[in-house]
Amino acid sequence: MCPDWCPTNLKCHQLMLEDQLKALKCHFTWNLQEKQGDNAAIEEKLNSQMEFLVTDNKYMVYNLMAYIKHVQGDYTKAMVMLEEAEELCLLNSNQSPAKLLVIYGNYAWLYYKLNEYEKSQLYVEKVENIYQELKQSTDPKLFNCPEIYGEQGWTLLKYSGHYYEQAKECFEKALESAPEDPEWNTGYAIAVHRLEYLPNYKCSDHRSLDLLKRATELNPKDSEVKTLLGLKLQELRREVEGLKYIEEALAQTPNHPSCLRYAAKFYRKARMIDEALHILKRAVSLQPKSSFIHHQIGQCYRNKIIYGITDRQNSQLSTEERNKFIQKAIFHFELTLEFNNSFTYAYVDLANMYKEAKEYTKAEEKFNEVLAFQNLIGEDMQQIHHHFGKFAEFCKKSESKAIHHYKEALLIPISTQDRMKCEKRLEIIAKRKLEKNPRDSIALGLLGLVYKVQENISSAIEYYEKALNFRQNPKNIQT
Repeated sequence: MCPDWCPTNLKCHQLMLEDQLKALKCHFTWNLQEKQGDNAAIEEKLNSQMEFLVTDNKYMVYNLMAYIKHVQGDYTKAMVMLEEAEELCLLNSNQSPAKLLVIYGNYAWLYYKLNEYEKSQLYVEKVENIYQELKQSTDPKLFNCPEIYGEQGWTLLKYSGHYYEQAKECFEKALESAPEDPEWNTGYAIAVHRLEYLPNYKCSDHRSLDLLKRATELNPKDSEVKTLLGLKLQELRREVEGLKYIEEALAQTPNHPSCLRYAAKFYRKARMIDEALHILKRAVSLQPKSSFIHHQIGQCYRNKIIYGITDRQNSQLSTEERNKFIQKAIFHFELTLEFNNSFTYAYVDLANMYKEAKEYTKAEEKFNEVLAFQNLIGEDMQQIHHHFGKFAEFCKKSESKAIHHYKEALLIPISTQDRMKCEKRLEIIAKRKLEKNPRDSIALGLLGLVYKVQENISSAIEYYEKALNFRQNPKNIQT
């Protein structure tokens, strides 16, 4: 029989510990793919919530930050974040011991990663002890641990759009045991709300409206969910009703950055640009390095240009004022990327502003920079190719490059506004080319592609065959 110090015996203990760790429910076992999470953006949100969030579940923010720090390789900071999470949990005597399960699971994994196996085993045992305590409870619902499902839901919601559907399912499980819990109702409403904005999500009944209303009723102190309800009502053309929730939220928490951002978005969509800028300037004074806030300020100045909104009453936008707004938009979009250089949409917005300033070299550089990103999701790729294509067509006067980018967007099988616009541009270009030369094989092939995307198969085949015929018989092509 091997003594405890025997390497073989130690290896056995380590393998047993690994199996126990894999069975834990925590951030390390929720299959969070690093490439699917924008750690800079997540960290910015979490830092804001650490400072401004007021909720009994604030410990979850520190818990997720601990995992992010671990991903970044900063184990010391990760441990500090876990200690903060534990302290917040223990401060509230009303908290269920189940709220410690994820924290202790993360401790166990973190110590294991640091090769401190005895401490890791200690936290595995703490998790088991809590489960034993919950088993003896007179309330059988406690053993279902809605706290774990709820925290997993919030984690997935914050981590990446790839996980919204999974987050929704987690909140549904949490609500099975705690149907009146304000936090889980809010999380569920937000998950459904975000899913409704994703391309190809089959949900046309705006179910999130009723869910957001219920979340607001259960947690009237949550100003952020009120602003989301206001935005949803605005989307449904019930802007006056939505404005009431926006104003109520602002009165409730006039210095909450997330609340200010959503309220500003409402005003911007209502073309109340100066009101939006007023709110955003307050927000940026609270968080001067927030990429989200600088991006929204840039969008406001961009919209002033689009809508011709001047700072002077009863006057038209002058060339001088237009140029001033362009430079202000550029300034804030550049700051956005300085504070978060993986903010995809900001690259496109900045490139378009450089285009407005006729700084075409800078615009093209930004388009190429963002297009070189690894692991871009489909709708982001479509947006980049659409705007790059427009830039190539109208600014660089390069029809071939425009066609290339429009086709690239079209070949991504996700239905978005950007894809539809690329489809339209290709159709216009193809028909224009055919007016000059009815036997242009490139134009015929483009129409074949457009009809294929439109699922008009017979027309697609017809135009593909024509294109192939004239390509194989170049003497038939008119010059």
